[in-house]
Amino acid sequence: MTTQHNPLAALSDAGVSIWLDDISRQRLNSGNLAELVRDKHVVGVTSNPTIFAAALAHGESYTDQLRELAARGASVDAAVREVTTTDIRNGCDLFRDIYERTNHLDGRVSIEVDPRLAHETERTVAEALDLWKTVDRPNLLIKIPATVAGLPAITRAIAEGVSVNVTLIFSVERYRAVMDAYLAGLEQASENGHNLAEIHSVASFFVSRVDTEVDKRLTAIGTDEALALRGEAAIANARLAYAAYQEVFGSERWRKLAEAGANPQRPLWASTGVKNPEYSDTRYVDQLVARDVVNTMPEKTILAVEDHARIEGDTVIGRAGEAQQVFDGLTRVGVDVPDVFRVLEDEGVDKFVKSWDELLDTVRTALDQAKG
Repeated sequence: MTTQHNPLAALSDAGVSIWLDDISRQRLNSGNLAELVRDKHVVGVTSNPTIFAAALAHGESYTDQLRELAARGASVDAAVREVTTTDIRNGCDLFRDIYERTNHLDGRVSIEVDPRLAHETERTVAEALDLWKTVDRPNLLIKIPATVAGLPAITRAIAEGVSVNVTLIFSVERYRAVMDAYLAGLEQASENGHNLAEIHSVASFFVSRVDTEVDKRLTAIGTDEALALRGEAAIANARLAYAAYQEVFGSERWRKLAEAGANPQRPLWASTGVKNPEYSDTRYVDQLVARDVVNTMPEKTILAVEDHARIEGDTVIGRAGEAQQVFDGLTRVGVDVPDVFRVLEDEGVDKFVKSWDELLDTVRTALDQAKG
């Protein structure tokens, strides 16, 4: 496929960084991840508890390490930490060339703090700092959830020079609080003597789950006006988020930090695999093209984009007005928009906790089997 007919190349040329939303020992050892970097324009990786739970549940690649950990008498929590940070460290090493080539912008690999700490600021900060030291790679991003308790943890981690991927952002209101937490962290980092140029961050704005929840409510309302709004909320929400990003990172407060060497916190479109089979399987990619954003995708979505997406330049900037009309319409037909975001955040945390518990159970079983 030539460059001009390769949608992945066109997406990259449009300023979108393509990251893979998955990592596993099998991907690393088989060369699959390296192939995606070489052939599919992948320049970073995100992980989460669900991804690791699936990797451990279906991967024999971890057997030798788990046997070694069992022989050492490692606890379940310690084994999970060692197994996951090993994958992330190796991923960071694989992406190190991209990290250097992009002046430290891409080549990033993310690992999430224990999701059971989502509502505990102090323990989240401690875990973030510990993960940062344990992985010990400059191209690492520590994922901290954008819960109310997570916001001050973001500021404090940034203030300590830790690069952060803020996750589980659903509303523009919370996104603004995330950006404020980042800027506050940079201001404190500067006071603490850190080089701001070495601190990076992305803000992971979840997309498809918004349509899933809103469409369910619109279907229940059932009027023609409500049904006509199905499939509109997620993309409109992300476009409003980008407008907020432009505003904050065009402010005087940001200008002062930029002059001190700070990097903007890039928006990252997460949850970009399409849940509804009635929708185009590339809609959360080709409808959200804007310069200086990241789109982290499952491999299935990357392949769909390569196969049939139409990338025709920016599809975000200047569309905040029509995006706001979508939300005005949702309110008019009776959708409780603030409740949508509350439900999505609660469900997001709960899903990751459930996946973490599954991960712990898988590792516990493997350690028991290794002990005989």
